[in-house]
Amino acid sequence: MGITLGPNQYGKAEVRLVTVDRSTPTHRIKDLTVSTSLRGELSATHLHGDNTGVLATDSQKNTVYAFAKEAPAGEIEEFGLRLARHFVGSFDNITGARILVDEHGWDRIPVDGSPHDHAFSRSGDEKRTTAVTVEGGGAWVVSGLRDLVVLKSTGSEFHGFPREKYTTLAETDDRILATAVTARWRYAGLDVNWGKSFTEVRRIMLETFASLHSLSLQQTLYAMGSAVLEARPEVCEVRLSLPNKHHFLVDLTPFGLSNDNEVFFAADRPYGLIEGTVLRDDAPPAGPAWD
Repeated sequence: MGITLGPNQYGKAEVRLVTVDRSTPTHRIKDLTVSTSLRGELSATHLHGDNTGVLATDSQKNTVYAFAKEAPAGEIEEFGLRLARHFVGSFDNITGARILVDEHGWDRIPVDGSPHDHAFSRSGDEKRTTAVTVEGGGAWVVSGLRDLVVLKSTGSEFHGFPREKYTTLAETDDRILATAVTARWRYAGLDVNWGKSFTEVRRIMLETFASLHSLSLQQTLYAMGSAVLEARPEVCEVRLSLPNKHHFLVDLTPFGLSNDNEVFFAADRPYGLIEGTVLRDDAPPAGPAWD
């Protein structure tokens, strides 16, 4: 029986990085979580414990901090590309790098109606994300967001599904539709205004969620992805994961009360999980973008 080493990678996970731009009296902060993964000829360390080709993960962490000092982190896609190209270009045996970056948002605290210069509050759980891969002379960027919680109190139905002996769910033509959006989109190239593109993709998805009269969460998923592809030519593929945050009508009849879609129990689990991909038919090959 032969045994071989399969695909592998290693790196530093979840490096916490906060930078403060003090170049003006109005400070700007950047709050990131960065993960690095390196790929290449690493068989010696796996098979023999020979670490001559292993850039220590601690060194990868330090590189993240040093790069943030040497030049502003800027857009997370740009920062990820800088790091990935450095790792691949600096070590002969490293042929690929994948950099994951989450950006945590902060809002300025208003004081007497004006945003404070250097005091902030966390802007919720939503995170802007990117996954940058540099390998074999190419580069791929997948950006996105996660934990974007949205809800519409009407404009959603669910009916016409099969009924069999285990079905207890009632059909409805008026329900609360709520989800926590995880969205990732692949860019067709690198000539992109990253900040503007992110803002517009997010806006399009939110407007589509709000305005579409939904007959299923699957329909909403496809409409959100399609709307992005129709409006943003730099995006060639959208992947969405939408947990259905169920809101069940509470039975108030034991108390002699009616409930006309006004009082609900918000269940956290179990939940339906709807996932799907919306893709341009002329999208360039994904390569290792999703690996």
